[in-house]
Amino acid sequence: MSKALEFEILHKDAKTKARKGRITTLHGSIETPVFMPVGTQATVKAMKPESVEDTGAQIILANTYHLMLRPGSDIVREAGGLHKFMNWNKPILTDSGGYQVFSLGAMRKITEEGVRFASHIDGSRHMLSPERSIEVQNDLGSDIIMAFDECAPKDASREYIERSQARTTRWLERCIEAHRNTDTQSLFGIMQGGFYKDLREESAREIVKFDLPGYAIGGISVGEKKEEFVEVLDYAPDLLPEDKPRYVMGIGTPDYIFESVERGVDMFDCVEPTRIARHGMAMTSEGRLSIKNARFERDFGPLDPKCDCYTCRTYSRAYLRHLFKEGETLSQMLLSEHNLRFLSHMCENIRTAIDEDRFTEYKRDFYSRYYNEET
Repeated sequence: MSKALEFEILHKDAKTKARKGRITTLHGSIETPVFMPVGTQATVKAMKPESVEDTGAQIILANTYHLMLRPGSDIVREAGGLHKFMNWNKPILTDSGGYQVFSLGAMRKITEEGVRFASHIDGSRHMLSPERSIEVQNDLGSDIIMAFDECAPKDASREYIERSQARTTRWLERCIEAHRNTDTQSLFGIMQGGFYKDLREESAREIVKFDLPGYAIGGISVGEKKEEFVEVLDYAPDLLPEDKPRYVMGIGTPDYIFESVERGVDMFDCVEPTRIARHGMAMTSEGRLSIKNARFERDFGPLDPKCDCYTCRTYSRAYLRHLFKEGETLSQMLLSEHNLRFLSHMCENIRTAIDEDRFTEYKRDFYSRYYNEET
């Protein structure tokens, strides 16, 4: 176990694989299951750090690829690390940058060395290798850093997935060798293998050998149907150590979070709550709501009467609709703050439900209100 991270399971739900736990880092503790807001550019979009903290966020995620290109990890290091640079004193997780470079398509070339790519900003050429990814993350000083892996396309052939998964394991070895801040930063490995159970099993066997502080399940939530996502989750978490944090990357809708928690996952992140806020969408106790709707023009009640966030305590639906229609930045700020609080509060309720052995009942009640359906 890393000196920089400890994990303990506090309670297991009696009817499912859901578990309540606590991750302890040098920048504080994280109660799990936990949703992590995404602060791609060392900022959660349209949010002050103080406002993010007010939502109940315990840890945020920042992006290695973007910060490597701008402002440069050397500048962040000189500033005293990411925590000081962005004035966030709680834990931070950084991704490896792999997902972003693999998303560049024709603008990148994958080799055993790493990925050579053209910057989306100015077309300049760069190489992101396991060693470079870890070097950047070491400069950033985040509490949890992710191994550099290849997130293969969903429609890739089995042969490609097999090669990609094996390369991810070799890259993990190089990440471990390159990691120089083991006393302050915890490196998580990533399981790959696409939608092939035997390849997932092989990937898990290989990465678990390294006895890392935590593990992620990568390569899902990449455009597949929900049934395919759940099918992988039915077995993948069980392939990872029970006494280590388990992280599904890139999920932020309530249903995906509930399905993951039910199967023993502890951590998840996504841009979803802030992205939909910029389009006038709010997550509420009665389901998603579009503030653009004309019926809110004279609705002077709160966005969500059951929410305790600053937005719901202070402003009306009519005012929020006015802000959005006028293109005011305050609309993005207030809706983002609400959506982040919604997911944070949902996770608080999930942890309480696990503690009281009623996770299944809480999930059923939540789905009946949010999705108007039974589970």
